[in-house]
Amino acid sequence: MTNIEPPSSKTLIKATLVSIVSVAIILVLVVLPAEYGVDPTGLGEATGLTDLNAEPTFTIEITDVIGGNEIIREVEIPGFGVPTPLPNPAVFQNQETPPETRTMEVMIPTERETEIKLVMQEGKAAVYSWSVDTGDVYVDFHGHDASFGPDFFVRYKEQQEGSNGSGSLTAPFSGEHGWYWLNYNEFDVVITLTVTGYFDDVIDYGLF
Repeated sequence: MTNIEPPSSKTLIKATLVSIVSVAIILVLVVLPAEYGVDPTGLGEATGLTDLNAEPTFTIEITDVIGGNEIIREVEIPGFGVPTPLPNPAVFQNQETPPETRTMEVMIPTERETEIKLVMQEGKAAVYSWSVDTGDVYVDFHGHDASFGPDFFVRYKEQQEGSNGSGSLTAPFSGEHGWYWLNYNEFDVVITLTVTGYFDDVIDYGLF
């Protein structure tokens, strides 16, 4: 009959230490990158383990209109249910102050014209509404960026005849964004404009 001697205390301690070290190595090299996205050694990224913990994303196409030209760009956005703001200011904006509201009335004599512009930073948003007290007017809603020169402008909407308008704008660039009105009637008109949003100033260019 073979006698089996139990391992010595020294052997047990050595085996325990080896097990602890092995578990620690597996934890650092495999578990942390794959489960928690923590990669202290860089091995997780090199082997693709960190991708297992990456938040789901997908790509959409966004069309920008700059200077009358359409520019299509791809934007990677978070997957469904991931509470991360989209990289598109038209979708979400986090502001530290409430939006400002201004209402103004502009009298335009017959066959005269005027412009009112919002000074806005790129990505800031505003909503607006305007109406004329009687008759129709010509209106052109557009934006200017001085850095591109005095002849550059982006047209958002043109109305040959209109008595009111409303909508919203997320500024595609920093500059002036607003309205040109022409009173082609044989009588004076009064336009009431209300804007709410994040703008630096409202410029009334007066009558031309």
